[in-house]
Amino acid sequence: MNVWGVGPFDNEVGAAFAGEVTQDGAFALAEAFDVVLDPEGDFLAAEEGWRALAAAEVLAAVLTGETAGLTDAGLRAWVAAADPAELEPLRERAHEAVTRVLAPGSELPDLWESGEDAEAWQANVEQLLGALG
Repeated sequence: MNVWGVGPFDNEVGAAFAGEVTQDGAFALAEAFDVVLDPEGDFLAAEEGWRALAAAEVLAAVLTGETAGLTDAGLRAWVAAADPAELEPLRERAHEAVTRVLAPGSELPDLWESGEDAEAWQANVEQLLGALG
């Protein structure tokens, strides 16, 4: 998988997820969270983790109005048109999903731990958790 930065959209999975959101809206967000929070899953693959982080970043952008992390113009337009009140119910699931991405049994932390950007990635995810409350 190609990764060019530490942000949720700085990889091919996150970048593709932007298109899913512009096409499917809130359904794409909820689905990304549901996959990560599936109680049957012992192992969380990197791709699923990236999708959940991207979904959480989109939700945080809608809820806070902070869109600096969104580089896709179509996604920015979707966020600008989204109703925060309609998406508020996803906040808790998003927080749980991001927490799961950081937990044991998740591939993403393992992939980042030996890299030079590990601390920056961790800080980025922690900032996202803070934005979700």
